Amino acid sequence: MGPTLAAMTDVLRRGRASLAFGFFAQGVAFALLVTRIPAIQDRYGVSDALLPAFLAAVPILAGVGSVSTEKLVKRIPPSRVLRWSQPVVLLALLGVGAGESMAELGVALGAFGLAVGALDASMNMLGVSLQRAYGRSIMLSFHAVFSLGGIVGASLAWVGAHWDLALFVSYLPVVAVLLPVALVGSRWYVDGGAEPVVEKEDSEGGGVAFKLLLPLCLVMTFAYIGDSTVSNWSAKYLQDVLGSSEQLATVPYNVYMVTTLLGRAIGDFGVRRLGAVVVVRVGAVVAALGFAVVAVAPGAWVGMLGFTLLGLGLCVLVPQTFAAAGRLFPGASDAAVARLNVFNYVGFLIGSPLVGALGDAWSYRGAMLVPMVLVLVTLVYARSFDAQSDRYGGGHERPRTADVGRGSNGL
Repeated sequence: MGPTLAAMTDVLRRGRASLAFGFFAQGVAFALLVTRIPAIQDRYGVSDALLPAFLAAVPILAGVGSVSTEKLVKRIPPSRVLRWSQPVVLLALLGVGAGESMAELGVALGAFGLAVGALDASMNMLGVSLQRAYGRSIMLSFHAVFSLGGIVGASLAWVGAHWDLALFVSYLPVVAVLLPVALVGSRWYVDGGAEPVVEKEDSEGGGVAFKLLLPLCLVMTFAYIGDSTVSNWSAKYLQDVLGSSEQLATVPYNVYMVTTLLGRAIGDFGVRRLGAVVVVRVGAVVAALGFAVVAVAPGAWVGMLGFTLLGLGLCVLVPQTFAAAGRLFPGASDAAVARLNVFNYVGFLIGSPLVGALGDAWSYRGAMLVPMVLVLVTLVYARSFDAQSDRYGGGHERPRTADVGRGSNGL
């Protein structure tokens, strides 16, 4: 006799909670790395000329990790990839803080990049399959928890910098807490089943026709160009262009992170009530308005308003892009998510150099108009997010009586 409905619901809820913690831990780890880059540079004596090479290596290797995950999940479930990639990410972070030579830094960052690509891909694979099992939009809630982790990680990094703690001393307590909890929580990860969809398969793509996935790849790239513009240039823009103090210049990214969290926290409700297409269109317009406000801002406080709008607009695009890939290829959602995830890193690699080059050659105000236009291009592809199955109305779970997945315990 099969499992009861109540038992399946409990499995899904435990799977959702454990996966949410995985997103949270990843947000903390990533924030601890990127917000302590100056300290890492000082510890290892990395020159300004060499630093971009180190920073670019991480997303490049993450792309390799994501592609490799597509191959791995044909043989092992995504839950197992996630179970072991998350500890590697945390231990690699600790390695960044513990090393002494530039070679050791390179090895630690290399391990971090490869593992984070596998981690990002497998997390979103499980998120997409859980959303399918729930029968309603929950993907934004996972990314909201990631944003919360980013805020916590950035706050811990500030504490470490304020008290002038060594990187290893700053990282060790965090890893010591997150690592065992993540390992224990991984026992309840749920691998969802796929639904066959022959008509969208191609003979060479493992069930994913790239021409159908391409619009979502472009949206993902544009979203991360916008995100990397905020993370890499908001402080410099506020201080150098809008004339703020050094202290005030640190605020926009924090505001961006908080509004990203808030937008994602309520975003699933919007998708259930209005549909994914409307939410994506509104997000793109609000993000473009944010870039426009930043570009024409007469002073720092108006600039901060622009970055606030950016957080509220951009926050919905990435989670909904992953969710749309899962709907578009329900019979090959893992492969679609892995390929789509690569364009996360493509956007990150393009965004910061693009704005910097345009700012130097033209003006930083003008440079802000480029990601604005790219985000608006999302409107052209908004119909790719259409799926009536995401509009269940009342917000109640729609339990599935077949193929809701199984916990990874015992795999």
